[in-house]
Amino acid sequence: MSKTDRLRTLAEALAKHNVMHLRDAATLLGVSEMTVRRDIAANPAHFTYLGGYIVSADDVPNAVGYSLEQEKDHFAQAKAQASAHAAQLVAENDTIFIDCGTTLAALARLIPAQLQITAVCYSLNVAEILRRMPNVRMILLGGVYVPSSDSFSGADSLETLRRMGINKAFISAGGVDPARGVTCWNAHEVALKQAAMASAVERHLVVDASKFGVVKAWRFAQMEDFDSIITEKGQQPRTRSA
Repeated sequence: MSKTDRLRTLAEALAKHNVMHLRDAATLLGVSEMTVRRDIAANPAHFTYLGGYIVSADDVPNAVGYSLEQEKDHFAQAKAQASAHAAQLVAENDTIFIDCGTTLAALARLIPAQLQITAVCYSLNVAEILRRMPNVRMILLGGVYVPSSDSFSGADSLETLRRMGINKAFISAGGVDPARGVTCWNAHEVALKQAAMASAVERHLVVDASKFGVVKAWRFAQMEDFDSIITEKGQQPRTRSA
């Protein structure tokens, strides 16, 4: 199949399904995943590759803002170190909430394989990791798909979170500022983060140090709303506000 034919076939498939996993696209087109990646990279006006999934570029809101694919390599080592500290808090039989974003995808990978836990998430990149872990019972919250953060948004998800008992909520953020609070890129994340925090016994903010002093568009919490802030330097316990 020529490159022109591959691009046309991929566009037709996305018109029907909205989103397609990289390996499924490779199977459909009869080429390697690397070839699909190259085709997408050469056609940014038509396709975007987000966290293992392909979407039409026309479906990606806020193109100059947050992009999961662009973010995944930013401060990757620091994110992995912060996630390693957070993973040490996960205990047998816990029910945990794993927020969206590249930092917490690293946390999902670092959950000890022997632990029997329930993990609640709302992003495809985190779900893709958790579904391969035999001792994890995964609850994937659904709704409308938001490509820029590879996540879902919906009223049913909020209701599910409000009914749940969560031992530990691991929350991500785009910015952390003592005066302006804890903020994120996407409006749809605010209610989900807040619902998970409200249902959780413990709330842990997991960010790399580059997020401090940064303010994004949507505030969802204050620093004192968390039991601890976890960075690449370790866990910093806090006194949570009532």
